[in-house]
Amino acid sequence: MNIILFEKYECNGILSRDDYRAKHIINVLKLIDGDSFAAGVINRDRGIAKIIHIDDKEITYTYQKTDEGTHLYPITLLVGQVRPISMKRILREAVMLGVEKIIISGCDLTEKSYEKAKIWSEEEYKQYLIDGAMQGGSPHVSKVELISSVQKVPLNYDNLIVLDNVISSTPLSQQHIQGSLLVAIGPERGFSDKEREFFIHSGFSVHTIGSRILRTETAVAIATALCLSCMNYL
Repeated sequence: MNIILFEKYECNGILSRDDYRAKHIINVLKLIDGDSFAAGVINRDRGIAKIIHIDDKEITYTYQKTDEGTHLYPITLLVGQVRPISMKRILREAVMLGVEKIIISGCDLTEKSYEKAKIWSEEEYKQYLIDGAMQGGSPHVSKVELISSVQKVPLNYDNLIVLDNVISSTPLSQQHIQGSLLVAIGPERGFSDKEREFFIHSGFSVHTIGSRILRTETAVAIATALCLSCMNYL
């Protein structure tokens, strides 16, 4: 963790020693009374927390805002549903890289049971978003939306891109992108022909990030980094 995030603002806060953040402060950072650490309030601001006292039950601290932190970039990822273990990595890394929104879609070639996994039904996904933000050192957390099919994705973006190595395409790295962006990345078995037809008829430009077939989680990280570069954010 490069920043410890709290869900609400408290100038004088209390953190239970059973909390995973408290364990990180004590066991990893090895902080003691009087020490300070980078902290922030989710989707609000970033600052410095100072430990007042650590006892057997809790950590008491003060928090002082310093700035608003690095804001999210105008990139929305449309990602096909994948197995939960991969989705955890996708969510964490997408937030760490600073995308504004992640839309998770059911797809023709996706295992349907993934949509009912605990990561969604019990809202476990929220913790992976926060983990990504804390790793990225920013208080801002990407929004997440679930849709049943790619045909239901909103198209109100300045740029629409689908990544595919079946349709003839040009390298994503060669593009110059301005304004908001929606980039579609397929599930483990890729997009179906029907879904490809939807993207083309909806005005998506088709690009590739190489000739090799990548895992969805790998494609998400590479594509996001390339998009940030094409948008002059890197």
